[in-house]
Amino acid sequence: MLTDPSGRPARRARTSSPRLCRAARAAVALVTLATLSGCASTLYLMQAAVGEWHVIHDSRPVVDVIDDPQASQALVLELGKVRSARRFASQHLDLPNNDTYRTYVNLHRRYVVWNVVAAPKFSVKPKLWCFPIAGCVAYRGYFHQRSARSFAARLKRQGYDVLVEGVPAYSTLGRLPDPVMSTMMRYGSDELAAMIFHELAHQLLYVPNDSRFDEAFAMTVENVGLKRWLRYRHEPQRIAEFEQMDAADRALAALLRSTRDQLARLYASDLSRPRMLQRKQAAFRHLAGQIRALEKRLHVRAPLYDRWIRRGLNNADLVSVGTYYDCLPGFERLLQREHGNLPHFYAAARRLAQEPKAQRDRQVCSAPDQAGNAGRQHRSGIQGPITTKRADPEARSPTAARRTPASMPSP
Repeated sequence: MLTDPSGRPARRARTSSPRLCRAARAAVALVTLATLSGCASTLYLMQAAVGEWHVIHDSRPVVDVIDDPQASQALVLELGKVRSARRFASQHLDLPNNDTYRTYVNLHRRYVVWNVVAAPKFSVKPKLWCFPIAGCVAYRGYFHQRSARSFAARLKRQGYDVLVEGVPAYSTLGRLPDPVMSTMMRYGSDELAAMIFHELAHQLLYVPNDSRFDEAFAMTVENVGLKRWLRYRHEPQRIAEFEQMDAADRALAALLRSTRDQLARLYASDLSRPRMLQRKQAAFRHLAGQIRALEKRLHVRAPLYDRWIRRGLNNADLVSVGTYYDCLPGFERLLQREHGNLPHFYAAARRLAQEPKAQRDRQVCSAPDQAGNAGRQHRSGIQGPITTKRADPEARSPTAARRTPASMPSP
């Protein structure tokens, strides 16, 4: 039986409408179809189906929670902000106006899923898992931390570098009415709004098998959306604060990308494995020192990096950050080229999504001097908040509060 922090039995959340009942059944149906395809293990897919079923089944309409006299005043206030941000997303950012984030679920845990990211010992390319709905993605999501860590341990025994990250939110790409989750509420109202904009952007555009493209697009929408949201609320000081934090996050991400590029050259060399391992370890020790120096210079702390450094930085850490930041400057140039007009930006991104991956990469995942004339004409990007996770009480880094890349926690 679930209990709340006081030890009292928690009231089982009710599904308040036939539409939510249908959605709960659809959560199982989606994953059952994936199971029949034989593309992944049945046990893994079924844990995703059961986990998603509970998320949808236990959801309640936000208006019901707000009207519930037993709801805490703090929750009512936050959900009121959610409703405002949700309206703003559709009315001012041209994001989907559907059932997503019209409900709320208390999950009684810190994260909704735990992602496992892996990379070979001598490679900075992520291990991919392929599913019928999401395509190939650089992670596997588990609704139970123990299962995620068990899977990560198996990968580690096989020689992979691994990373396990808690994730506060994810998107089912509009196939199900994703609720606002209690796991999203710990980061402050600004970050909560940012998550809403980010996940709705995934519903607008999602390219299977290209997580870097998908996440950078959603981050661009999130960043400009949050700035416009704060401007709409007449909170310029918070815009300045979030831009300052974003600059620190990008500087930290740049350090990891530089190390990733260095290691890519090392792994492509003809050095012996023992010698390559020595140089790999030296590169990560140097990176740890660079992170500490940057934190000191910028007067910031990144507790997530503290944990990474304590347990030892590895290739999976570099992969995780790169998924969000590699293509971000290119999308910001594209938005600037469209003069900040979001519908035009969405249309341009959709056209780009129809191009072969190599062409997409040249347009938005290359440095400005490698992206062609259009890229060279638009070197400066729109500055915004990081994908996550600025306000995470436990983490302050580019991936600290990030969501699962794009899709359901499994298929």
